[in-house]
Amino acid sequence: MIPVSAVANSIESSLIRSIFNLAKQLDDVVDFTLGDPDVQPHLAIKNAACESIQQGKTRYSQNAGLLELRQTISQYYKRKEGFDYDPVTEIMVSVGAMEGLYLAFLAMLNLDDEVIIPAPYYVNYVQMVQLCHAKPIIVDNPGKEELSFSVEDIEKAITSKTKAIIINTPSNPSGKIIPQEKIKALADIAKKYDLTVIADEVYKCLIYDGTEFKSIVAIEGMRERTVLINSLSKEFCMTGYRIGYVLAPSELIAAMTKLQENVAACAPLPSQYAAIEALSGKEDYSKNMVEIFTKRRNVLYEGLKDLPLIKAHQPEATFYMMVDISETGMTSLEFAHAILEKAHVAVVPGIAYGKSCDKYVRIAFTLEEDRIKEGINRISHFINSIAK
Repeated sequence: MIPVSAVANSIESSLIRSIFNLAKQLDDVVDFTLGDPDVQPHLAIKNAACESIQQGKTRYSQNAGLLELRQTISQYYKRKEGFDYDPVTEIMVSVGAMEGLYLAFLAMLNLDDEVIIPAPYYVNYVQMVQLCHAKPIIVDNPGKEELSFSVEDIEKAITSKTKAIIINTPSNPSGKIIPQEKIKALADIAKKYDLTVIADEVYKCLIYDGTEFKSIVAIEGMRERTVLINSLSKEFCMTGYRIGYVLAPSELIAAMTKLQENVAACAPLPSQYAAIEALSGKEDYSKNMVEIFTKRRNVLYEGLKDLPLIKAHQPEATFYMMVDISETGMTSLEFAHAILEKAHVAVVPGIAYGKSCDKYVRIAFTLEEDRIKEGINRISHFINSIAK
């Protein structure tokens, strides 16, 4: 028998994937689990990938990614947010945002360093920190701030070993945007204690009702201590292309690029050419995304808001809706298993995102409206059956 390492044994399987896999064993399941939009990328993006293959552009790129793509990312941020990042020294292309996050942690963390993770949190943050032999410090205070965290709790969690704070805004799973006053307070804490902020902003492309979003990078003194993570997966529906990118100070990008050489060499070249097209500014290839998902959000919310025993929270952003199921008397895991078994509806138990989320389930409205309506009908029958 080949021995398995302690770090491998410390990693737990995702509850999201667990429910997803169970759903695959059943027939005709309305699957609300994965954040994998069903909308297809624009034809021009697909064509760019296909043309690169036909033209033989299928070899390795620089470890940091094609310079042309890094230049395109730099121009994209200047155009969209007014940020100025050097494409040679301050930008790296990764195999999805997830690899970008992991390489950032790996480049920053030493044994037993601590990373503060406010709940609710994206499930992989904790595991990634553990993979780096560092310690995730989860700030999770049930009942204090619904589907959010307090800055005071963040500051109380800081020790001499704290290296970084990670923020995800807009948030997966809550669909909330961290308010600007809280962002400013976090920036003050980062500067006061000389901490790095890892800003996961992959959902800022999906913001509803004109709600304001402003990156922490825009605050004076934060550019030099922020690692900005983004991706093409959600903005352009390019999940399977596996293209993410990181904008950060040059010393961290240099370290991450060395690690990239030893982990994946580089992101897939056809996907990089597709990314150049997507970010080029020739056309707004994601312009219909907000409209599509606003309609889906509204259909889902209207279908759930008057049901007994549950309370749907209308998200400000993302394609996730958190639903409070506490009045059912079930834990989130019990609810997820029961509704899958009895109604063939797959939802994610909130406990996956922290103990304060155990009274919620997450619904990803990444399905066509007809399928969402079918899911609502099944949820309604299930809820009414247990409300009797």
